[in-house]
Amino acid sequence: MRVLESATPGFPAPEAWDGLVARDPRGHLLQTWAWGELKGAFGWIPVRFAVERDGTLIAGAQVLYRRIGPVRLAYIPKGPILVQDDPKVLEVLWRAVHRRSRRMRAVSLKVEPEWPDADAHRHDSLAAHGFHPSLECIQPRRTIIVDLAAGEEEILDRMKSKWRYNIRLSTRRGVIVRAGEIRDIEAFYRLMRVTGQRDQFAIHSLDYYRRAMELFISSGHVRLLLAYYEGQLLAGLMAYAFNRQSWYMYGASSNTYRQFMPNHQLQWRAMQWAREKGCTHYDLWGIADTDPISPTAGLSGVQRFKAGFGGEVMRYVGAYDYVYSMPLYRLMRLAWTRRRLRSRARP
Repeated sequence: MRVLESATPGFPAPEAWDGLVARDPRGHLLQTWAWGELKGAFGWIPVRFAVERDGTLIAGAQVLYRRIGPVRLAYIPKGPILVQDDPKVLEVLWRAVHRRSRRMRAVSLKVEPEWPDADAHRHDSLAAHGFHPSLECIQPRRTIIVDLAAGEEEILDRMKSKWRYNIRLSTRRGVIVRAGEIRDIEAFYRLMRVTGQRDQFAIHSLDYYRRAMELFISSGHVRLLLAYYEGQLLAGLMAYAFNRQSWYMYGASSNTYRQFMPNHQLQWRAMQWAREKGCTHYDLWGIADTDPISPTAGLSGVQRFKAGFGGEVMRYVGAYDYVYSMPLYRLMRLAWTRRRLRSRARP
């Protein structure tokens, strides 16, 4: 058993890396090669680790490194990747990640695995490997996931009746949803600015949203959907699909014709697209956590909208930290808290 690192010769090609991620039943979009390239274009340094046994990749982690004030953070979003739940393999992977993180002068390593909170074994595993729970989550700890495995009528039947009505109302009122292209990103970004100002949250840059589409469009893993009424752009969203899962990542809407319910129709069209891609689940990405001091505590209004689509609430194990330097870790937490208060931009 050996560990390969992306900075060394012989590391798997991007397609092979994504194949490893997809072999994990919970393999997440945020662990794909393209996502690492996206973050790498905006201040992070992506480093991938792959554990190989008998010529087969069996585990891995995409680690992102970034300066936070005078110190550096190491971060694994929605990982590690585990084809088999083997403690020995996980120990080998963690040792390699820790060696590299120390060389990068990271103060700590933060992980946010896509593991259910109810699975006590997962919490025990993280604790056994030296991690401790962290209050500073980067990704939402709770979300709502819609089961897409059934037929469309059954999916609609699970929604609240008002939501089904609003989807049909939007169509009757003449709202048309079409797939956008890269050239439409500027119009989508203008809507993002309107939404951010109205709802008081920070957004990414125009270049970020453009790159977030460019990196995934050739593989068919992203869809920009735009809702129009009489030629006027009312709302839009970006959804992603990978490993039979789909995620609603970014959404925006104008301040006009909101009574025509374009956002309800957009979500339904995104679910239809996800089903066409073979996805069995649609993740509405983030609702308020049960902890009142959670960074997502202000999402209660968003939660009411998302809950109407008939999904199930899922809570994950949350963030865990492995500390390399306790004094600097305390300093980094302070800097990170201030940074998060200034910016609520999503993943």
